[in-house]
Formats: sequence, C-alpha cells, structure tokens
Amino acid sequence: MDIRLGDILEMKKQHPCGAHQFEVLRIGMDFRLRCLGCNHEIMLPRLKAEKNIRKVLREE
Repeated sequence: MDIRLGDILEMKKQHPCGAHQFEVLRIGMDFRLRCLGCNHEIMLPRLKAEKNIRKVLREE
C-alpha cells in the first residue's frame, strides 16, 4: 500500500472523539497518526493500520 508522510487516512473505525480522519506523521514498522478531530497522536502497528484504512486522501 502506497502511503506517504502528510497523507490523510480515512479509517473504518472512528477515534473516541468521533473523527474518522488521521494525518500520517511517521511511517515504518509502526505508523504515527494524528487525529484531525482532537489532535491526539497514536501509534499503530503497520498491519493493523493498513487493515483499518478505508481511503487515502492526498493532495497531488
């Protein structure tokens, strides 16, 4: 899956604040994501994050 820094990911499950969109801050074995609803930063293992992605929004 082609994911780059700065991409906005729309996830299948929502964050507890109610937002579905996260910004990618770090890519590697783990993804560091920032919730666009409350600015909370989370780290997810790559497999779990890729499985949970619904759509990748990217400014070309």
